[in-house]
Amino acid sequence: MYNLTCVSGFQLMGFSEDPDLQFVLFGLFLSMYLITVLGNLLIILAVISDSHLHTPMYFFLSNLSFVDICFTSTTVPKMIVDILTHNRVISYAGCLIQMSLFLISGCMDDMLLAVMAYDRFVAICHPLHYTVIVNPRQCVLLILVCVFLSILDSQLHNLVALRFTCFKDVEIANFFCDPSQLLNLSCSDHLIKTTVIYTVGVMFGFFPISGIFFSYYKIITSILKITSSTGRYKAFSTCSSHLSAVCLFYGTGIGTYLDSHGSYSPIRGMVASLMYTVVNPMLNPFIYSLRNRDISNTLKKFHIWRV
Repeated sequence: MYNLTCVSGFQLMGFSEDPDLQFVLFGLFLSMYLITVLGNLLIILAVISDSHLHTPMYFFLSNLSFVDICFTSTTVPKMIVDILTHNRVISYAGCLIQMSLFLISGCMDDMLLAVMAYDRFVAICHPLHYTVIVNPRQCVLLILVCVFLSILDSQLHNLVALRFTCFKDVEIANFFCDPSQLLNLSCSDHLIKTTVIYTVGVMFGFFPISGIFFSYYKIITSILKITSSTGRYKAFSTCSSHLSAVCLFYGTGIGTYLDSHGSYSPIRGMVASLMYTVVNPMLNPFIYSLRNRDISNTLKKFHIWRV
């Protein structure tokens, strides 16, 4: 039996209640947010300004950078304001809006990583047909599919969440309106919540990552057939940045979202959420620029980047 509570808002959990640490946390998260926005904007600017980067790979990368800015902006500004005002309350409507934007951005990140793996698969395994298969029309179509699936996921969560009027508690064990946490607080049928969590996990977790695994299986198979060590290194170097971003994103995101009820730890969950909502988008510009000579050379022209 639970004490059912009809709420108009929720209380978000902070990283620390210590007043002496609030200024440190404020400076830390503000710095990370500014680095994320600036770094990803530089990637977008580099791709737009250099005609040599007007290729499918960099088109998808610029879209990923834009989505990373949106992804971080759905959670970090609210967290910074909460630290300043010492008020972690968020309204029910505000929670649904934040959850919707979070899901759209997160799923776009998820889908784009899969699309970029497909792009590398075609480039390495079918180089002679690359310009035909991954043409500008196909690129735009893939982005539109990603947007559609992301909005579909967001609306699916909203339709389920709007059915909830009573909750076991008003405190969300995270620094933002985490969809899985909101579902756990609801007093609806446990079967419905479990079905939604694992259905979405399979659709937007298992299928994309399966596509990434298949793409890299084919890529590795093709690379091993290359007799020249220089050729192998060159082929693998085009995938190393993307592979690093995939490991960082999926290593924290899926594990947190599909974490079981019994083993869930609020502190561990917040740290993992921080990794894939803040740290991952912040590191992506460094991953793609430091390992990519084309991006590095373009950024050097702006006299603001040194490698």
